[in-house]
Amino acid sequence: MSSPSKTLSITQVLLCGAVIVSISMGIRHGFGLWLQPITQSQGWNRENFAMAIAIQNLVWGIAGIFAGMVADRFGAFKVLIIGAICYALGLVGMAYADKPWIFSMTAGVLIGLAQAGTTYAIVYGVIGRNVPAEKRSWAMGIAAAAGSFGQFLMVPTEGFLISSLGWQQALVMLGVVSLFIMPLAWGLREPGFHGGAFVPREQSIVEALREALKYPSFQWLMAGYFVCGFQVVFIGIHMPSYLKDKGLSPQVASYALALIGLFNILGTYSAGVLGQRLPKKNILAFIYLARAVAIALFLIVPLSPASVYVFSSVMGLLWLSTVPVTNATVAQIFGVAHLSMLGGFVFFSHQIGSFMGVWLGGYLYDKTGSYDVVWYLAIALGVFAALVNLQVKEASINRLTVAPGV
Repeated sequence: MSSPSKTLSITQVLLCGAVIVSISMGIRHGFGLWLQPITQSQGWNRENFAMAIAIQNLVWGIAGIFAGMVADRFGAFKVLIIGAICYALGLVGMAYADKPWIFSMTAGVLIGLAQAGTTYAIVYGVIGRNVPAEKRSWAMGIAAAAGSFGQFLMVPTEGFLISSLGWQQALVMLGVVSLFIMPLAWGLREPGFHGGAFVPREQSIVEALREALKYPSFQWLMAGYFVCGFQVVFIGIHMPSYLKDKGLSPQVASYALALIGLFNILGTYSAGVLGQRLPKKNILAFIYLARAVAIALFLIVPLSPASVYVFSSVMGLLWLSTVPVTNATVAQIFGVAHLSMLGGFVFFSHQIGSFMGVWLGGYLYDKTGSYDVVWYLAIALGVFAALVNLQVKEASINRLTVAPGV
C-alpha cells in the first residue's frame, strides 16, 4: 500500500490534531445548554430545537463520507479550512435565526458540515498515514482524549458565557473561537498532498467501499456505532433538561457534562492504550454493556446531585472511548489508504443513531411529557451493541491480486 514519501512528526500531528478536535468537539458538546434559553426566548417547543440538532448529526454523518474522500485524496488541510469557516458561519447564524427552518439550516446543516470537516474522521486519517501501526491506537486515543478535554473545558465556559453575555452573544463568541482551527490546520499539511497531488492506491474509492460494505465485521462496527450515537447524543442534549424537569439546578447539568468530559479524557486514552494490547472487539463489547448497566442504575437509584455526578463520571469513562478503538479496528482490517472515507462511513451510522436519539428525545417528550421510553431504548441498544461487537474479526483483510483473464 502506497503512502506519502515523507510523513509529519508524531508530535506535530498529535498537537495540532488534538487542539483541533478539542475546539470542534468542545463547542458541540455544550449545545444542550442552549435548549431551554433558545426555545423559551423564541417560543419554540423542544422538538424544534431537537430537530435542528438531529439534522446537524445527520448532515455530519453524510458529509463526513465525502469529506473523508476529499481528505484521503487531497489531504486534510483544505477540508479543515472549509470546516472552520462553516463552523463560524453556523454559530453566528444559529444566534440570529428567528424561525425554526432557519435554525435548522444554521445549527443543523452548516454546523453539521463543519463538524464533518473538523473532527475525528479527518484527523484520524492524518494520524493513520503518519503514525506507525504499533502506535496508532494509542495516538487515536490521544486525539479522542483531546476531544474530551475540550468538553471538560468548553461546557462550563459555554455555561458561563450564556449567563454573562446572553445566549446570542455566547454563540457569536464561539464562532470566533472556531476560526482558530484554521492556523492549526497548517500543521496537518501532509507533504504527499501539497499542490493537490494525491497518493496512488491499490484500490479505487469504489473498490474500497464495496469491499468494506460486504465485510461482516464492518457491518457489526457500523451497528455498534449506531448505538453509540443514539446514547451519547440523547444524553448530551437532553440530560440538562431532564435534570431541570426533575427540580435540579442548571449548574448540576453543567457540572455533569463537564464531568463526562473530564472522565472521558481518562476513558478514551485508556481505551487507546488497551487497544494496542487486548482484542478491540472485547473492549467495545465491554463499553456498550457497561453503558447499559450505568443507565439502568441511574434510573433505579433516587435522583440527586450526587447520583448525577456519579453517573456522569462513569459515563465519561465510556463516552467516546469507542472512537479510537473503532477507528483503529477499521485501520487494522482495511489499511490506512482510505481510512478517512471508511471512518466517515462508519461514523455515518453513528450519526443516524445520533439523529434518532436526539429527535426521539424531543418528540417523545412532547408526546408523553417524559424521557422514560428513550432511556429504556438506550439500555436495550447497549446490550445489542455489546453482542454484535463480539462478532468482529480484527485480522487484516486478505486481498488477492488476480492476473487478468484468471
